[in-house]
Amino acid sequence: MAGKLMNALQYTAYGGGPDGLQHVEVPVPTPSKDEVLLKLEAVSLNPFDWKVQKGMLRPFLPRKFPHIPASDVAGEVIEAGPGVKNFKPGDKVVAFTSRNGGGLAEFAVTKESLTVARPPEVSAADAVGLPIAGLTAHQAVTQSGINLDGSGKEANILVTAASGGVGHYAVQLAKLGNAHVTATCGARNIELVKSLGADEVLDYRTTDGAALNSPSGRKYDAVIHCATGIPWSTFEPNLSPNGKVIDITPGPTSLVTFALKKLTFSKKQLVPLVLIPRGENLQYLVNLVKEGKLKTVIDSKYPLDKAAEAWAKSIDGHATGKIIVEP
Repeated sequence: MAGKLMNALQYTAYGGGPDGLQHVEVPVPTPSKDEVLLKLEAVSLNPFDWKVQKGMLRPFLPRKFPHIPASDVAGEVIEAGPGVKNFKPGDKVVAFTSRNGGGLAEFAVTKESLTVARPPEVSAADAVGLPIAGLTAHQAVTQSGINLDGSGKEANILVTAASGGVGHYAVQLAKLGNAHVTATCGARNIELVKSLGADEVLDYRTTDGAALNSPSGRKYDAVIHCATGIPWSTFEPNLSPNGKVIDITPGPTSLVTFALKKLTFSKKQLVPLVLIPRGENLQYLVNLVKEGKLKTVIDSKYPLDKAAEAWAKSIDGHATGKIIVEP
């Protein structure tokens, strides 16, 4: 592929939103040691992507401009770099490109360690939501103390923003772990979230929904917090004596609460989640999809030349499930 060009979207500075994305032709990347080159079939957008563009992780990300965003990719191996043992050209895979992005393009390179095989039963679109959103949900559910094999005592779990990218996976994984799941979402998605297994669903715009009150009066052993803007004072009265809130998008206020709870030895804790992606966990999720035990809810699909529209929809924050770009 050396010397060949591909279509991609990139931005050259912080800010700009969808209008900051530029359609360009750039060289197809070359896989380095322990990397594979993929011809992409599907790319998933995550809030992480536009937050990087907005400058919320400066000066750490992006590492340089111009930057091709998006980290969740699925496709076919075209070339294996030196040292790659488990993949060969023609293999279908899903992968996380690490936080270097590169996904909004026709081709991308990924590390072998963060690339997993995708069986024929699992489409590219169904698999591509798993690397960031699926792994975040998996880490949050397991950090909440749930055993995904269903062993252990039943826990009461609350999932906020349960119809979103992470939330819809979290509901399903918590149910696999034998939890009683209460969920919040908008009124239009209540039936969807029930279909994913939630035992109780609250419209977050109602009084009880805003207060996070369980309809059955349960206290939550853990909250998988996928929404934003809910203060600790709303969570605390709803938690069991040793309950914890696992915040997947911790901001400054969350970090202050986390520190205060630690310093005061509170039994009720707020736990900021920092995703640690692991290939074996991604393979586990792919297998669940293959077995029909986990499904990806797809909000919408866009071709690469309409990716700016997908970007705008992600920023809007009301997608149901995952937004997919298909190069």
